[in-house]
Amino acid sequence: MIGCWQVDDVLIDPGPESALAALLDELGDWEPRALLLTHIHLDHAGATGVLVRRWPQVEVYVHEIGAPHLVDPTKLLSSAERLYGDRMQELWGEVAPVPEANLHSLNGGEEILGFRVAYTPGHASHHVSYLHDTGRAFVGDVAGVRIPPCDLVLPPTPPPDIDVQAWVRSLNAVEEWQPKSLGITHFDSIDEPQQHLETFRAELGAASGLARNLSADEFERMLRARMSTCNEPTEAAYLQAMPPNQHWHGLDRYWRKREEP
Repeated sequence: MIGCWQVDDVLIDPGPESALAALLDELGDWEPRALLLTHIHLDHAGATGVLVRRWPQVEVYVHEIGAPHLVDPTKLLSSAERLYGDRMQELWGEVAPVPEANLHSLNGGEEILGFRVAYTPGHASHHVSYLHDTGRAFVGDVAGVRIPPCDLVLPPTPPPDIDVQAWVRSLNAVEEWQPKSLGITHFDSIDEPQQHLETFRAELGAASGLARNLSADEFERMLRARMSTCNEPTEAAYLQAMPPNQHWHGLDRYWRKREEP
């Protein structure tokens, strides 16, 4: 349910330390020049500090909002603990600081290591996407969650950063690249990017409206029912990638902020 992408001499979204053994087993003796992070959520970037400790020369690229939280992950861990409680170690493993000397801060518009960078907030205020020279866009969570063989496309909307309007603008920015394919962290490649982005835009709008009108329990039941249409192993992967008890809260917070004077 988590895909770390290996492209040329870089890794994109290395995942959590709890899955690091599987990643290193696949890589063998290969070492990356750089780690590109779409954002700093632990399922995408939790292993970064441990990997820098393993490869002290590796460069880390991340949005400027996220960079300080890699240097000192205290606030990041505190925020995650409110969602995951005593499962933190089980889910994410060790979250080590990243030395500031290894970090390169991004704000969008850069060209680095064969990639173009766009600032793509909505799921997170510190989210960027990367377009490789081959035409594949690596978009983290901006294009949602879709776990084969199921074709269900869902928006991950945990608190605290959800901004639906910004998310739609980010989808437009990815579309403007006219990518040949998408690489999403949860999970795999999307070879019909335009159709997928249109589907996801509709899903995001629908989820946003439902969260405004349903209770947290009603929204969770709806989400679980949709996941249950997939086969059992894939349903379990969706439940892990998108814990249904979280996603109403991110959208509810978005609506409450919009209603503030």
